[in-house]
Amino acid sequence: MLPKIQNTSCALTRSFVVLCGALALSACASSDQFVSSNEVYDPNEESNRQIHEFNRKVDKVVFRPVSNGYGTAIPEEARTMVSNFADNLSLPADIVNNLLQGDLRGAGNNTFRFLFNSTIGLGGIADPASNLKVPRRETDFGETFHVWGMKEGAYVELPLLGPSTERDAIGTILDFTLDPVSTLLPSPEKFVGTAANVADRMGDRYELRGTIDSILYDSADSYAQARILYLQNRRFELGGDQSDTYLDPYDDPYAELE
Repeated sequence: MLPKIQNTSCALTRSFVVLCGALALSACASSDQFVSSNEVYDPNEESNRQIHEFNRKVDKVVFRPVSNGYGTAIPEEARTMVSNFADNLSLPADIVNNLLQGDLRGAGNNTFRFLFNSTIGLGGIADPASNLKVPRRETDFGETFHVWGMKEGAYVELPLLGPSTERDAIGTILDFTLDPVSTLLPSPEKFVGTAANVADRMGDRYELRGTIDSILYDSADSYAQARILYLQNRRFELGGDQSDTYLDPYDDPYAELE
């Protein structure tokens, strides 16, 4: 749940990060490691588990109480408006990735949604585009790399951000660094989007509190369950076979070890 990265003064930093991402991309793409929909490749499990424990502590001390406070103090209608606003500001990044993937229909849908909701939807706090049955085509750089043929690489757990893969971790860096809204908007306007995104993440944590708490605090091995949930659902999201890539979040494969 990190804020998005900003500012023209960081142009050299952006270039350096993109260069590092490109180098890592080429390194991963050249790897012979391939993970099927039923396999887990986790060569750094020991360090990943340490990060997972750190993330659990941060969630318990910060994210869970803050999200519960946000969810109980802010009415559902207001949380929906914040979520709509945050989603609308993320559409330009979706459009860029749609185009990089050759998904012209998705780019068209997202462009229409952004323009329509930004005007008729009062800056995006309302979502009239959905009433017209124009869905959002949500995507990211991780999916773009997938479309380009990059393999997912090893499983990684990122500090604060949680489960990922080498491919998605590189994509996340670029999602933060090259986001058009945070890049083009001047200060302090860009921080409004950051605040809305953080609030939206807290709202998601509140809405999914039962599932998340079950995984993090009730399962026999929260790391293993979070890992398999992420990998199988991410592969399904990227076009895997539905029969072998969907996992019920309440199905704890390690419960029998208790």
